[in-house]
Amino acid sequence: MKLPPYNTFPTIIGDKISLRQIQLSDVNDIIEISFYDAIQATTLQQAIEMQVKINKDYDDGNSIHWGIAENETNKIIGTCGYYRGLDEGSGELGFVLLPQYQGKGFMTASISLAINFGINSIGLKRIYAETTQENKNAIKLLERLNFIKTADLDDSSVEYELRQDVI
Repeated sequence: MKLPPYNTFPTIIGDKISLRQIQLSDVNDIIEISFYDAIQATTLQQAIEMQVKINKDYDDGNSIHWGIAENETNKIIGTCGYYRGLDEGSGELGFVLLPQYQGKGFMTASISLAINFGINSIGLKRIYAETTQENKNAIKLLERLNFIKTADLDDSSVEYELRQDVI
């Protein structure tokens, strides 16, 4: 397994989007989708503080957090990454997209790139994601990418895992 941090932060370029490191100059564009420990930022200062914590988690080898940049503009329109379990060969995949970009294939492209990186670069044996039962769009996305439901969790959340035959 090759765990973060890496000599150079990995940038992954796809057809529509690229996964890249979030710069402080990007944070203002993503305040509404900035989260840390399930708490949402409400101010630029909170979003910056969260990004500092996220960067420390990466430097400590515990996660990798990409900004999803639209290739035409290089603007960050969402985030995705692996946030737990890397040292055990598994990765919890998390993702969020600005509302105006939803339903246009950006997240499907992003998660596909992240899955490929997780398997081929990190060496993950298990990729999973948690969402609420009400988040039908996330559930459809996960199922479209061959994740299967593995658990109903206590807080009305559900867990999905990438099927082993796909990995």
